[in-house]
Amino acid sequence: MPVTRRVRRSTLLLLGAFLLTACGGSSTGSPDSATPSTALTLDNCGQRTTIPSPPKRAVSLNQGTTEIMLSLGLADRMAGTATWTDPVMKGLAKADARVPRLSDNQPSFEKVLDTEPDFVAASFASTLREGGVAPREKFEELGVPTYLSPADCEGKDNSGDGDGARTKPLTMDSVYGEIRDLAKIFGVEARGEKLVAALRTRVAKATSGIDASDTSVLYWFANQESPYMAGCCGAPGIITEALGARNVFDDTKEEWPQINWETVADRNPDVLVIGDLTRESQTAETAAKKIAFLESNPATRSMDAVKNKRYVLLSGQAMNPTIRTVEGVEKVAAALRAYRLAG
Repeated sequence: MPVTRRVRRSTLLLLGAFLLTACGGSSTGSPDSATPSTALTLDNCGQRTTIPSPPKRAVSLNQGTTEIMLSLGLADRMAGTATWTDPVMKGLAKADARVPRLSDNQPSFEKVLDTEPDFVAASFASTLREGGVAPREKFEELGVPTYLSPADCEGKDNSGDGDGARTKPLTMDSVYGEIRDLAKIFGVEARGEKLVAALRTRVAKATSGIDASDTSVLYWFANQESPYMAGCCGAPGIITEALGARNVFDDTKEEWPQINWETVADRNPDVLVIGDLTRESQTAETAAKKIAFLESNPATRSMDAVKNKRYVLLSGQAMNPTIRTVEGVEKVAAALRAYRLAG
């Protein structure tokens, strides 16, 4: 993609600043700890990433990484955000309002560079490769270090055209690892540990004494014609495992396989967990549209969950491997108890 003259100039200036810092230049202090005098190097999703100093103009390309940064109190060090499926997480609206939104969907490479970023983070491998914003190498060539959420690469094969397949089940440890990585990158380690502890406490409280071993669940993220349903082992798998329930599509390791409605009806889950999204890139994004379809479609309206209106509405972020997966655990646990489907 062609890069504007102003972007080239600012990027070269940025690269020069990076080189000076890496050679011992001064860097910004941190509220939590003394800023390290040497560059930080991480092994991240099969790539070594070096961050010369705590970022001052970070760009987050997906809502998941954005909400971690905002939760760590880093709004004043962010130059932009992009790719949103939902309203920002409760409690973060004021912080989010301080950060420019580059695009509700995927921004162009040029638009990201125009912010003069010194660090770029993304939740999904598809964002940082051909067909996404740009491959990581294109940012790195310009002196902009990148970071990819471990939850989208650890124990996962992203080589296909879809959303990838899990080679081993995802756990919240990958999300906690991302929080700690980002906290270390920005020099706010204590904040990271505090956030991880709070999330662990919420999961423990939500799942205390629960037993949903006799309950089957289906997760529908988006799309009406060829619906994306959760396979066994992504973020919905964390929720299912935490509650002791069973995902009716736990026989596939694909992250979000597209499954026809006749097969869905045949699996006949006890509960339907439905994505309530505000984006407009697929059909039937909102929960209201999904439910209207389920209750009118001949293949689905006779399903037990539909006849008994056993629905659980989740944000898209709660169905992705993010800090809001904890929100998913809480809401599904509360719903199963309300429907008397969990002890």
